[in-house]
Amino acid sequence: MDRQNARPVVVLADDDDAITSNLAPFLERAGLTVHVASDGEAVLELVGRLDPDACILDVLMPRLDGREVLRRLRADGRWVPVVLLTQVGESTERAIALDEGADDYLNKPFDPYELLARLRAVVRRARPGRRPLSASPALRAGDLRMDRISRRAWLRDAELVLTPKAMLLLDYLLTHPDELLTRDRLLEVLWGFEFPVGTRAVDNRIAELRRALGDDPARPEWIATVPGQGYRFVARVDDVR
Repeated sequence: MDRQNARPVVVLADDDDAITSNLAPFLERAGLTVHVASDGEAVLELVGRLDPDACILDVLMPRLDGREVLRRLRADGRWVPVVLLTQVGESTERAIALDEGADDYLNKPFDPYELLARLRAVVRRARPGRRPLSASPALRAGDLRMDRISRRAWLRDAELVLTPKAMLLLDYLLTHPDELLTRDRLLEVLWGFEFPVGTRAVDNRIAELRRALGDDPARPEWIATVPGQGYRFVARVDDVR
């Protein structure tokens, strides 16, 4: 089959029939071909047979949970884009999931339109046969490079001195280039749902990054403002081999 002109194939895995019975038809109407699984072992069988364009994996599933499926896929050298459906509110737990090779995540309960937008974004930035940026230990964007293992970054030869939240923000921007990231989304990434902070806190961390990078908001080389919505990392990002 000519996959270039075919509908994207997605594996949707959740043991909650109430979710899959509604979400699968929604995704089908959006132009995707959806195969449903209710446990992790079924996901591995479908991925091996279908070579899908993306997977949506619930973290809590019988037999093999979503994160174990993700670990096995990555250990096997399969870089199919994966969006995790989580029920974890703490940003540190979600950061671990991204470090393990997830392309993105969405916290339950979620808006199906937001899931569709995330799914299209990870498929669009997928690099066939290559690991996603979110699974790469080191990244480079022009003169900016980041060691994601040690959480250190350099601009040219000077190491950036950033607060932990600003470093986490830089990591997320680098792994989601050219994607509109709303303030609410970045608030969730940096603080989760457990901290009563407003979106102004996101703007403050963006300002910190811009100062460190010498970025002019009027002529952004790194971070562009999308008026009324959020931010976009505009530089090209590649992994460092």
